[in-house]
Amino acid sequence: MRKEQQMSKGEETRERILAHSAQLFNRQGYAGASLADIMRETGLEKGGIYNHFSSKEQLALESFDYAYELVRQRVRQALAGKLNAIERLLAIVSVFQSEVDDPPVAGGCPILNTAIEADDANEVLRDRARSAMDDWRATIHRIVNKGIERREVRPTTDADEVASLLIATLEGALMLSNLYKDPIHMQRAAAHMERYIESLSIIPGEM
Repeated sequence: MRKEQQMSKGEETRERILAHSAQLFNRQGYAGASLADIMRETGLEKGGIYNHFSSKEQLALESFDYAYELVRQRVRQALAGKLNAIERLLAIVSVFQSEVDDPPVAGGCPILNTAIEADDANEVLRDRARSAMDDWRATIHRIVNKGIERREVRPTTDADEVASLLIATLEGALMLSNLYKDPIHMQRAAAHMERYIESLSIIPGEM
């Protein structure tokens, strides 16, 4: 078993800046988070921050990557040990459910937040959010298509349609639950998507 390498002091500082900035940008947005806010959150002076990041934009981009990686880790944990396509799709629903009460990064889904803020204002951030969403969609595509191959999912199922419905429904429910501080919106959406996913399953003897 390979030993985990210890981070240097500089690497630890950089990691700390990213951890705090990811939370800050996700709560307040890129435009809404000032350098003073970043300094307060990290406990560092301007020079200490720019010693590790050349600009606020670089920090914002890497903070988004940091936040999204936390989401990806939760997805990997949820999918671990699950081989059946239906179970894997249901696990993705459970990840969204967990984001209401126990978000991996404060402030909600970093993809949704960044996509909304950066739509017209920041093309680089928008592209980064789109790339992350492409990753989400590709994961669902793979699960559905593999399920069709293994005869776990109906052969007429459109993987792209499943991805659109799953993401749009659950991201919207997450936004409503956060806006109203009421998990009922996610509970309703999750229950609906669970029924939808179960309907994609091939009934034994059907084929």
